[in-house]
Amino acid sequence: MIKLYHNPRCSKSRQGLAILENSGKPFETIKYLETPPTESELKDIISLLHISPINLVRKGEAIWKENYKGKDLTDEQIIKAMVENPKLIERPIVINDKKAVIGRPPENIESII
Repeated sequence: MIKLYHNPRCSKSRQGLAILENSGKPFETIKYLETPPTESELKDIISLLHISPINLVRKGEAIWKENYKGKDLTDEQIIKAMVENPKLIERPIVINDKKAVIGRPPENIESII
C-alpha cells in the first residue's frame, strides 16, 4: 500500500494528497506530526529515498537554526533530531513498495504511483 507522510498545514503536502486521491489507488495517510516515525522507520525512509539524513531536514525551521545549524552532526544525531522534532522532516514523503520520493515538487509523486 502507498503511504503518504503528510502535514495538512503544508501546501505541498496537500497537493501531494490531491495527486494520490486523483490516482484512484489506495493509500494510507500518516500525519507524521501527530504520529512521528520511530528512529528505525526514519532510517528505512531515508534508505528508500537514497539520500543522506541531512537531505531530509527542513533547514529553514527555527528548531534547526536555533539548535543544530552550524554543528558538525553525525547521521545518527541528525536522525535523532528529526525523531525528537518531527517538524524538521521534509514533506510530503510518499512510499510505494520499495520506492520513495519527497513530493517537492508534488509532481515527483507521479513517478512512483
